[in-house]
Amino acid sequence: MNQATDLPRISYRRILYATDLSESGRHAFPHAAGLAHAHNADLTVYHVVETHDFEKFLVGYISEAVWEDLRSQSLAEARETLLKRRRRDTAIRDNVDELCQQALAEHDQPYVTYEIVIDIGEPVERIVAKAHDDDYDLVVISKHGHGRLKGGVMGDTAQRVMRRCQKPVLVVPVPPKDTGRAVSS
Repeated sequence: MNQATDLPRISYRRILYATDLSESGRHAFPHAAGLAHAHNADLTVYHVVETHDFEKFLVGYISEAVWEDLRSQSLAEARETLLKRRRRDTAIRDNVDELCQQALAEHDQPYVTYEIVIDIGEPVERIVAKAHDDDYDLVVISKHGHGRLKGGVMGDTAQRVMRRCQKPVLVVPVPPKDTGRAVSS
């Protein structure tokens, strides 16, 4: 009996790479890019600006009058107002693109195209909703710790996404800094 014929054929058409723009988060991008290339899949780079960080992001970006108007609106209305301005996520989008380009340059990665999507809200909820609502086949996220246990435990966001997501989730560990080894895909 040939066991290989009994295995399911797994392919990825749509891959969602979730990033928090941290140094540890960047290590997952080459894995997402490599899989997207190997499967000829669409790759979306997804960054969620936490709601409580949203106000910090807007400081110096919009006038005080526009800010006061936004504060009186619901989050959905405020987001819509910003979308109409067409400058909503330019700075963040540039940061996300720079992170991806640096990660590709550090690894011998094939050429890959990707779409950048910026969202506002609670990261775990937005990542899980994006994966399900837009029918992604795979979520790629970095594993990292926080606080005193940094590097010792899986990051809270990655752990919660794994528990809640009904799609496959690839959690990429951060390589040890002292070895000087690059992440291979």
